[in-house]
Amino acid sequence: MHYLVHLICGSTGAGKTTYARQLAERIGAVRFSIDEWMTTLFWMDTPNPLRAAWSMERVERCYSQIWTVASQVAARRVPCVLDLGFTQANSRARFVGVAGEADFPVQLHLVQLTAEERWRRVQARNSKKDEACQLPFDVTREMFDFVETLWEPPTQEEMATCNGIKVSSEFGF
Repeated sequence: MHYLVHLICGSTGAGKTTYARQLAERIGAVRFSIDEWMTTLFWMDTPNPLRAAWSMERVERCYSQIWTVASQVAARRVPCVLDLGFTQANSRARFVGVAGEADFPVQLHLVQLTAEERWRRVQARNSKKDEACQLPFDVTREMFDFVETLWEPPTQEEMATCNGIKVSSEFGF
């Protein structure tokens, strides 16, 4: 089956963006990354201290605009890779729903890695800022641990419904 919408999910530091880039290249897709959109559109206006409500309002705006553009791309039968984090089941269900309404076949990609390895990667990413790193700020242990409390791995039923595949970044994608 030719999937038009690919949802990339996993917790912080799992390698979602790296995987999304490689998948988009391999299948000739257009990639949409929430980190890139947020950095370009809103980072320069971030309040200090950062407030979760401020961030989430802007993330929601990006989600809406990303879907507007991605759905136009998918309507032309060009695959889209959505690197939007998808840490919670309701955000995945939302995009699966709108893709279904548009009759776009969806595939969920679960990028998995142990919490210890993910934290090690986050620390390494914090220590070097280059164009491969999309976040213009360091992810602290407190932030990492907070996101861990939000992470809802897909259930077996969700994986089956969304043609899900599991990807382990330990195998060097």
